[in-house]
Amino acid sequence: MNGVSSHPYGVMAEFSTPAAVMHAAEKVRDAGFTRWDVFTPFPVHGMDRAMGLKNSKVGWFAFLGGVAGYTCGMVMIWFMNDLNYHIVVGGKPMFSPYAAFPPSYELTILFGAFGSLFGMLFLNRLPRLHHPLLKNRRFGSVTHDRFFIVIECSDPKYSEPGTRRLLEEAGSKQIEVVEE
Repeated sequence: MNGVSSHPYGVMAEFSTPAAVMHAAEKVRDAGFTRWDVFTPFPVHGMDRAMGLKNSKVGWFAFLGGVAGYTCGMVMIWFMNDLNYHIVVGGKPMFSPYAAFPPSYELTILFGAFGSLFGMLFLNRLPRLHHPLLKNRRFGSVTHDRFFIVIECSDPKYSEPGTRRLLEEAGSKQIEVVEE
């Protein structure tokens, strides 16, 4: 290992069919693991439910970004027209929400898009320039015809013998520890 000591990232179990990995995901979910993921070559319908996943929190980031954008637009136009550059034009009011709506709406869309992008990056713990699974030879077949479950060592319920036993009972024939 070139003199570099590495510590384990997690336990990876291989499955050959979508049904097998779905069944295994239900077992891992029922065992109470929280830091684990399923990797498949194509979407497997019902996997979210099998993993016990809830709705994504990215929508909240987009919503908060949109609210911030709308507020920023209204406050910016109010400040510019009423305080910063006070010019009366044709007896019109210094600030009108009707006139300020189009730029505020555009800022709502812009900040909402930024909120969803940065929220997704934050929730996915990105950018991560290298993932331990990428150097595992066996994991390369996930893009072709294999299905994998990886349980991270950082999971509170993780113990290597117990995790191995659970994945063997779930039907995996190939289980290995992935190094960081």
